[in-house]
Amino acid sequence: MSETGKALSTGWRMALTPAGAAADPAALQDLSDFLDAPVPGTVAGALERAGRFDRTAPEPLDHLDAWYVLDLSGEAPGDAVLHFDGLATITEIWWNGALVHACDSMFVRHDLPVTLTGSDRLALCFRALKPHLEKRGPRARWRPQMITPQGLRLVRTTLLGRMPGWCPEVHAAGPWRPVRLSRPTPAHASDIRLSARLHENGKGQLEIGFTLDCATTPRVECGGVSVEAIANGDHSFSASLTIPHVEAWWPRTHGAPVLHDIWLVVDGARHKLGRTGFRRIEIDRGADGRDFALIVNGARVFCRGAVWTNADIVDLPGERARYEPLLTLAAEANMNMLRIGGTMAYETPDFFALCDELGLMVWQDFQFANFDYPANDPAFIETVRREASQFLDATAAAPCLAVLCGGSEIDQQAAMLGLPEAAWAGPLTRDILPALVAAHRPDVPYVENAPSGGAMPFSPNAGVTHYYGVGAYCRPLEDARRAGVRFAAESLAFANVPEQPTLDSHLPVPAVHDPRWKARVPRDRGASWDFEDVRDHYLGLLYGEDPARLRRENPARYLDLSRAAVGEVMEATFAEWRRPQSTCNGALVWTFQDLLPGAGWGIVDATGLPKSAWHALRRAFRPVQIVLSDEGTNGLDAHVINDSADERHLTLELTCLRHGRQPVVSGRRELALAPHAALTLPATELFGAFFDTTYAFRFGAPAHDVTVGRLVDTDGAVVAEAFHFPRGRAAAVPAKLTAMLHQDAKGWVLDLSAERFAQSVAIEAESFLPSDNWFHLAPDSVKQIRLAPRPGTDPATRPSGDIRGLSLESITAF
Repeated sequence: MSETGKALSTGWRMALTPAGAAADPAALQDLSDFLDAPVPGTVAGALERAGRFDRTAPEPLDHLDAWYVLDLSGEAPGDAVLHFDGLATITEIWWNGALVHACDSMFVRHDLPVTLTGSDRLALCFRALKPHLEKRGPRARWRPQMITPQGLRLVRTTLLGRMPGWCPEVHAAGPWRPVRLSRPTPAHASDIRLSARLHENGKGQLEIGFTLDCATTPRVECGGVSVEAIANGDHSFSASLTIPHVEAWWPRTHGAPVLHDIWLVVDGARHKLGRTGFRRIEIDRGADGRDFALIVNGARVFCRGAVWTNADIVDLPGERARYEPLLTLAAEANMNMLRIGGTMAYETPDFFALCDELGLMVWQDFQFANFDYPANDPAFIETVRREASQFLDATAAAPCLAVLCGGSEIDQQAAMLGLPEAAWAGPLTRDILPALVAAHRPDVPYVENAPSGGAMPFSPNAGVTHYYGVGAYCRPLEDARRAGVRFAAESLAFANVPEQPTLDSHLPVPAVHDPRWKARVPRDRGASWDFEDVRDHYLGLLYGEDPARLRRENPARYLDLSRAAVGEVMEATFAEWRRPQSTCNGALVWTFQDLLPGAGWGIVDATGLPKSAWHALRRAFRPVQIVLSDEGTNGLDAHVINDSADERHLTLELTCLRHGRQPVVSGRRELALAPHAALTLPATELFGAFFDTTYAFRFGAPAHDVTVGRLVDTDGAVVAEAFHFPRGRAAAVPAKLTAMLHQDAKGWVLDLSAERFAQSVAIEAESFLPSDNWFHLAPDSVKQIRLAPRPGTDPATRPSGDIRGLSLESITAF
């Protein structure tokens, strides 16, 4: 629950020694090479601040011991508790020269009673991890290729920095989570335990327990209900509140993420214990057990979002200020779910509190991936029990926690190496972890492993998959339907090119050909291709260009086509998956943010600037959406989706354009769409007569080159647009664009219009983020783009920049 005590964040000094060179703090007396070190923080972070570490060319750290020393002079004498929220990884805690505790997991918290004298010294020794990784353990049934070394299966530490080709090889070491000092405070509640439920009848149920040293019986209040706590002896209290007609917590796409404060009233004084939300989450696996859909508060939710990596690969931060800009971008992209995979690290309660507020569900893997873990080692399993229990208790109040998963690609790894099903997993994910979930968070569904559920764990047509048919495996766009995806916990990995300002500032080298560029492009270890090759495949497929030739002869256009291609593929794939007739119930893109500037997997670059893929997904994830699907000789279908909690009155407009300008046929329909509902209409039903919208019959030359679908609300505002290209995207007609910059009460606005259909229009405005980018612009209408100042921009700054597009005749300045 809530953190207490004084943060011990300043005054720390750090020194590095060869492994085992200093047996105790006394051996540090002759060292002079101490650095100031922030806490929470990492060894790499302290070195980087001193100019002695380069994240773009990281040197190994796991062969060194790191000592952190803090003098607590001036603290009042008396009893206290030292709290260590995370120590990476093999750690000794020394108090006034004596070894008082040792630990071997970066995921376990420790509380250490001490007696303060007024002149105390705390020393933490983070022993070199390399000797521990070289130790031999129980024989593994398989050995994954992507993670090195194999000894990581025996040590409870993050796999970030240990996956060559995936991320920078920055080794995690140091006090990566806060160190705090607390003293006994009788009037302060501690050991807070709670659970919040939403019953099918709409009642909220709050169960809470806490420890409090008080003479009178306290009361607990939440949601307008107040009850007297029950004394259980030893200063222990509990309370049960039933809240009729409670306002439920919803994922942001489907309603409001309502949170309720919890108050403790003691002797008339109110103390805030925390806050929570009431929701009910279930998994629907269908009548045959092969489906996978999240049902939230009785409504089927299409989950969309991305896989979280980390806010900073060097610092591994856990503060709200470091999370907030990124999580806000996730919310602004109309996401409703983030996944923390088993190759990452547990995030802090601040992360979950922000997700609670923003209405972002969290799919949380326990931190296990690919390896055959020693589930029969009692010491290992005891550490796992503490790790999992502490995490679940720390996030007990979080309604955003939607799925708990035993790990990533454990079953898949075994299956792909030819092992029988009996060897795919063991008691860790099938018995131990689900039992802990049932005991600590029974309100959260548990999934044994991702992927899992099909004939093979990675079969996309059953259960949970990691889908890269469209993407890494270079399948045609139609494979998104053919594969019969039910739920993709990972999907659509591309080497996404950042915007040009990021490249100019952080990677000013020739694209693709320079080794420094290529070093930032992700690849699977041992593969003969990388994810830039994947992107190039779809560039050629969509635009009929030769990527190799294009990047030699016109590198700027090559990069723009690369940015456009990934966005188009992502929009097209999610359009397929969000059709009402689709088997898919959700998909998460790999990954949310880059760890270094470059063409990484992230849809947000390492500086926090959205890439073209982010803008594409923002459109694809709209709660109120129109989707056009090519049904061959059945024609073009228009699908209208209303995920929101309100009935929407909309006008559906459909127009086929010749030469990007001349309407050939059009139709419209007034719609009233209920909450959490969808509707499919054939284009011919809108037109009132046959028209070959998909150019499937091919009676002569194609009559049009683009179909524009549009949803308009009762105020005349465009809610969503969709486009279909019967002749392909390469058939774009050159267009001219007009731009006008003006300011209204809300800020700066660009009014854009074109006399012909303009394809993949991109706005580059220094220090400003456009409300949409890499979008198609229909003719004879004005599209308003808001320009929001990025953090640190002077409010008086007037935006300026350029507008370009794949089919625009020239660049337009504003």
